Amino acid sequence: MSDGTTAPLVIAASGGDEAAWNCLVAQYSGLVWSVARSFRLSDADAVDVSQTVWLKLAERIDTLRDPERVGVWLTTATRNECLYLLRKHKREAISDPVDWLRRPPGPAQDGEVDMELLRREQRQILLRGISALGDACQSLIRVLMSDPEPTYEEISSSLDMPIGSIGPTRRRCLTRLKAIIEERTGGDRP
Repeated sequence: MSDGTTAPLVIAASGGDEAAWNCLVAQYSGLVWSVARSFRLSDADAVDVSQTVWLKLAERIDTLRDPERVGVWLTTATRNECLYLLRKHKREAISDPVDWLRRPPGPAQDGEVDMELLRREQRQILLRGISALGDACQSLIRVLMSDPEPTYEEISSSLDMPIGSIGPTRRRCLTRLKAIIEERTGGDRP
């Protein structure tokens, strides 16, 4: 992408030249965007990655060893940021989407919280959320809520569901349940 004019733009931008910075952004924003989208990120995540990469370049532009290769630096930085974001999303997806119902509440503003009242309220929110799901998800979640939690073999047998589809179905149902609960509570915990 370089035609020999990139290094002077990078050097000028590192010295605070806004016009040079704008030229760099205009020249390379398509590259950053296409790398981010090649990871099949949503538009919102691709925008976040893009903004983060440009911020990192702004913070490190004066330390680039070869200003002529800023395109390579941007490509690498974008890939790294995409991989970081995907790892972060994977960690979030693995965690239980209704985990916030199990966490103890934060400090109360007006004194102590009646823990039993809070538990009942959280249980009601959870049960109302489950009742808003389809029949298949309701059945699966109710079985999963059993104490002790049944094995996948037991779930497969009781719900007539292939073992291989239990995990993905559970994930989809819990993600939907989390969305329902957040929609009804405004994302706040009771």
